[in-house]
Amino acid sequence: MTISDVAEAAGVSRQTVSNVLNAPERVRAETRERVTRVIAELGYHPNHMARSLRASSPRMIGCRILPVHAETVAAIQDRFLHALAEAGQECDHHVLLFTAADVAAETERCTTLWRAGAVSGVVLYDITPDDPRVGRLTAAGVPFTAFGRTATSTEQYSWADVDNAAGTAAAIDHLVAAGHRRIGFLGWPEGSSVGDARARGWLTAMDRHGLLAGSHRLDVRGGDTTSNGTRLMAELLDRPGPPTAVVAVTDTLAVGALHAVRDHGLIPGRDIAVVGFDDSPAATALGLTSVRQPIEEVGRLVMAEMLRLTDRTSGADGEPPAEPLHRVLTPELVVRASSAPLADAPLFDLEAHSLRP
Repeated sequence: MTISDVAEAAGVSRQTVSNVLNAPERVRAETRERVTRVIAELGYHPNHMARSLRASSPRMIGCRILPVHAETVAAIQDRFLHALAEAGQECDHHVLLFTAADVAAETERCTTLWRAGAVSGVVLYDITPDDPRVGRLTAAGVPFTAFGRTATSTEQYSWADVDNAAGTAAAIDHLVAAGHRRIGFLGWPEGSSVGDARARGWLTAMDRHGLLAGSHRLDVRGGDTTSNGTRLMAELLDRPGPPTAVVAVTDTLAVGALHAVRDHGLIPGRDIAVVGFDDSPAATALGLTSVRQPIEEVGRLVMAEMLRLTDRTSGADGEPPAEPLHRVLTPELVVRASSAPLADAPLFDLEAHSLRP
């Protein structure tokens, strides 16, 4: 007899049955009475030792917070941490933030916090293709879930990710539909899971539309700063046969590109289209078309998986442990004036909204 049997017989979720057993004040009286009756009829007896172990959990999930560069407009980790904290609070869990100089120090910090009982587990952010944190934390026995995934061995741990390639591909489809054929790409140097996936989306979509052969010189790379975005965009605009549209790997590079467009006497949306990625507040302010990540949903999924991984009663009532979380979410293209201005709407003024450093 398991908690799932009780939930099915009572017509409620496992969580509701758990609440009736551990926090009955959270459940409506009618539902509580029905579940209690079914528990008595089925003769269900929860594992009290396992429940005691769970009650002693620190109810804290650790996550390293990354430094913010002075020349960035993105706030993706802030949004993710906010979503993670909200999801945890609903289940009486909280997020413990910490800093670390690099991934080696982060791994050591995660292991120390977990062994000291300060956290129940940790969340990994900014995953690289061959990220060493995955293997090290697995070997140390630290429960973790990642936002992002490595290039290999993804079946061995829990993760949620955004289909970054689909995001840039959607941007290309939008620009091609608008009549553009020379579409540039402002990307990061190779070696980032996110950056490489977004570059792959540009590559495959351009190839699908038969435009890759004429655009191979329009792929330029640089670090994620607005000044690099300005420099890279200026390089493209100064070349023979410049692009009529560009897709940037982030809004940070896209904002820099907008400044280069202005410096060349061009108007975004009319003379050249610019699309970013991440749908930051700056994208809204500047009328920048951008790809929006479902960050809030990622945060909820990651926290739910952390609660599953750190619930010491998992499988204690005769139920097999669930499979690790492996979810890929689809982003959404938000079209604004920088790629498709409305006929009756004024184009945005970059001077009035300057984000230059």
